[in-house]
Amino acid sequence: MNPVGVTDHTHIFIGYKPNISIPDLMRDVKVGSSGFINIKKWLPGKFDWQDGYGAFSYSHSQIDHMVKYVLNQEEHHKKMTFREEYLKFLKEFDVEYNEKYLFEFYDDIYNTH
Repeated sequence: MNPVGVTDHTHIFIGYKPNISIPDLMRDVKVGSSGFINIKKWLPGKFDWQDGYGAFSYSHSQIDHMVKYVLNQEEHHKKMTFREEYLKFLKEFDVEYNEKYLFEFYDDIYNTH
């Protein structure tokens, strides 16, 4: 697991055998990471993840591309906000969605476009 955070989200590239469901995996990642952040007191007050997550799968042949993509998030988000990126992924993966169930998107701190 390799988490890379930006201002308002994190990308986690995980290779795993599907003996655990994605919802259970994400629950464990969120519980473990928020607990760790709170124990370390890295932020004032209590840290919690917002509800929801996006999960997209890629083939084994795309590992190198995906690792580079995840590691380059800060540069990437100078050109595209998280909202723009997430909606692009939903379109590319042909995922039907209702706007009212999307994340609460925060303004990007980076200058875009």
